[in-house]
Amino acid sequence: MSLKVIGAGFGRTGTTSMKEALELLGYDKCHHMREVMSSGKQVEMFDRVSRNVEVDWDDVFEGFEAAVDWPAAARYEELMEKYPEAKVILTARDPEAWYESTKETIYALSNSVPPIIFWLIPRARNVMAMVQRLIWEGVFDGRFEEKQYAIDAYNKNVAEVIANVPDGRLLVHSSKEGWQPLCEFLDKPIPSQPYPHSNESTVMKRAIVGLKVLDVLLWGALLIVGVWIAYSIYSAI
Repeated sequence: MSLKVIGAGFGRTGTTSMKEALELLGYDKCHHMREVMSSGKQVEMFDRVSRNVEVDWDDVFEGFEAAVDWPAAARYEELMEKYPEAKVILTARDPEAWYESTKETIYALSNSVPPIIFWLIPRARNVMAMVQRLIWEGVFDGRFEEKQYAIDAYNKNVAEVIANVPDGRLLVHSSKEGWQPLCEFLDKPIPSQPYPHSNESTVMKRAIVGLKVLDVLLWGALLIVGVWIAYSIYSAI
């Protein structure tokens, strides 16, 4: 199975809504960071991608007809060459709004996982290491917290995608535009249901708070166990 649609937009530009929209239009299935998080194979594949190790893209996207969001978007140029018949969609939004949303959600989440979780769940460690290499280091040079630098990187990606993708192969799309431009671009009938407007920010923010609480609880539990062990040893002397 070959990719028919390639997303070139950064995360937090409406990629989740686009994933759902493409699946409603019949693209089975649409790859997204969600798939990476839930699949050991995907983590392994994109770990290799993040290390600039060659991968078989057909194997990476086995069972998928479309791909949006990071990590795939970070390699959209390679995917364009691999799948020359695929159309490219650049999801976009106001750069300032994009930065604030990204900083408060996926960037904060990347930096909120307690280290002890990495010991207990190796896949979580591998996912975060891949994201760090491919996105925060690979796209933003480790300078995402510098707002203007990050926004410049965002604007640079938009300009490069528009310059690199041939006329007729690219759609620049905002979630606010809904079905019509997307369906015209893909030559699909407009569905009866409204265009998806998924927003995971609330869920992510709750997860960040939960992780911070978990971090305190885990270290507190370790402290209690350590004190108990020390007391037991002392009592036995």
